[in-house]
Amino acid sequence: MPKLKTIAPESATTPTPEKETALESLAGICTVLVVGLFVIAFIFQNFEIPSASMEDTLLIGDHVFVDRETFAPASHWLPIEHARDPQRGDIIVFFKPGEPGLFLVKRVVGIPGDRLHLEHGVVILNGQPQPTPPEGHASNGSYDPYRDEFPAVSPDQSTSVTATWAVEMQKDLKNGELIVPPGRYFAMGDNRPVSLDSRFWGFVPRENIVGRPLFIYWSFITPEEQIEKTSPGDRIAWYSHIILHIFDQTRWRRMLRPVR
Repeated sequence: MPKLKTIAPESATTPTPEKETALESLAGICTVLVVGLFVIAFIFQNFEIPSASMEDTLLIGDHVFVDRETFAPASHWLPIEHARDPQRGDIIVFFKPGEPGLFLVKRVVGIPGDRLHLEHGVVILNGQPQPTPPEGHASNGSYDPYRDEFPAVSPDQSTSVTATWAVEMQKDLKNGELIVPPGRYFAMGDNRPVSLDSRFWGFVPRENIVGRPLFIYWSFITPEEQIEKTSPGDRIAWYSHIILHIFDQTRWRRMLRPVR
C-alpha cells in the first residue's frame, strides 16, 4: 500500500517567538531583586570578622554567611521552617547590649539557668570544668585577675567593664557564681585573653541574637587595625590593596569552610 505524504499548507509556518518588551524585562529584574533582598534580609546575611576575639575559629578578614532563620522567632505562617533557641557551644551573631548598631560574634557558654565562674581562665559550668579553645588559655596572654577569675574579682579592678554591667551583675551572683537568668545568654570569644565579652558588658538578650555563621565564603589577610581606618582615603587605599592582592593574600584554604 503506498504511503500517504502530508504536505503542510503554505500558511502553517513555524511561529516566530515574541520579543520580550521593556516592561516585561523590567518586571523580571524587579522579581530577582525582590527575591534577593528577601533572602538577604530574612534568611542569609554576610558579615566580615573585624577582630581576633574568635581566633582560631574565625580570623580577621574572614567573610561569613550567617543563617538568620534558625534563631529567628518561630512563625505561625511558615510551620515547616527550622527554628530553635541557642544552645551551649553555638556561635552566634548578635547586637551588642547597649549598642544596637554594633554586631558581635561570640560562642554561647551559658544558657538560662546555668551557673558559671572562671578559674585561671577555665570556665566552670554547673560545677564542671569545660574544655578551653587552644587560643583561649590564660597562659597565652598576660594574666588578668578580673577576666580570668570572673566573677570573683570586683569589676572595679577592670577598666573595660561597663558601668551598667558592674551594677546589674550583682543581682545574679550566688555563692561566687553567676546565674544566667531567663531569656539571657552568656557569650565568650574563643580567644579569651583578648575577647571583650559577657564578662565585661553582660548577658546577651535573646531578642538581640541575629543568627549563626554557617561557612566562610571568602577570607583575606587583613591587619588588626584596619577596622579603625574609616576615612574615605583609607577605604580607597584598602580597596585598591584588595584588588592588587586578591590572589596572593586570599586565604584559599579557608574558602567554604564550615564555622563550628
